[in-house]
Amino acid sequence: MTDAPTSSIDTSTAPLVFGDLQGCCVPFHRLLEKTAPSPETPLWFAGDLINRGPKSLETLREIIALGSRATVVLGNHDLNLLSVAAGLRKPKKGDTLDDILAALDRDDLIDWVRRKPLAHFENNALMVHAGVLPQWDATMTLELAHELERALRTPDWKETLAQLYGNEPHRWNDSLKGMDRLRVTYNALTRIRFCTPEGAMEFANNGGPDAAPPGYLPWFDAPGRRTKDVTVVFGHWAALGLMIRDDVLCLDSGCVWGNKLSAVRLTADPKQRVITQVNCAMKK
Repeated sequence: MTDAPTSSIDTSTAPLVFGDLQGCCVPFHRLLEKTAPSPETPLWFAGDLINRGPKSLETLREIIALGSRATVVLGNHDLNLLSVAAGLRKPKKGDTLDDILAALDRDDLIDWVRRKPLAHFENNALMVHAGVLPQWDATMTLELAHELERALRTPDWKETLAQLYGNEPHRWNDSLKGMDRLRVTYNALTRIRFCTPEGAMEFANNGGPDAAPPGYLPWFDAPGRRTKDVTVVFGHWAALGLMIRDDVLCLDSGCVWGNKLSAVRLTADPKQRVITQVNCAMKK
């Protein structure tokens, strides 16, 4: 097992991490007011900044305006925006991307999104949108994420994006190369909920942990998971909701479904972590 990356972040300015915003800009403002972070507090976002909520364009502009203070990892809805903008997919029922796609600075907005990372590590915390496979430690997760990020930042990024969609291969193998390797990385970091103990992914079920098909379990409960030595922060799983463990934090508490928007002060000491939530009025 390779060593996890190290960091010298000052824990007195531990980041404030937000769950899936999904275009819910008003609850985001209320949560910022309630948490009252100092101007020096880093703000982290676990993906799915936009889509399905009522103010996708406004939310995206808010995060961009934060500049280097915001650390963002891409989620499946953010990548869906790229696909729709590239003409690779049609908007789905319930998508709220029209304002972004019609914006005069649309190209700049799309370019900002596609240059965001898919994984971030700092202060022994690994932030991804959906999850990681049990065979990956933090170093390997970052290496694979960087491979995909580089592919999405090249002039032929649309060709790469067009080939990311699909469920196969559905498990990791060290011999994977090319698009198969990138597709497994994409599916794990932005789509996974359940896998087998050996890391074979399943994508049909989006219910809570009890909805796991026979032979599958939540990815974070896979025996021998090699990210057990870090805190993995993720969103994506509204049916799981807010889940706080020393080694795993799920912050998707279903704001876009009329539930709550959550943030956590990500201190190195799990006992010092503070959870803050606001109610969300909208219902899908």
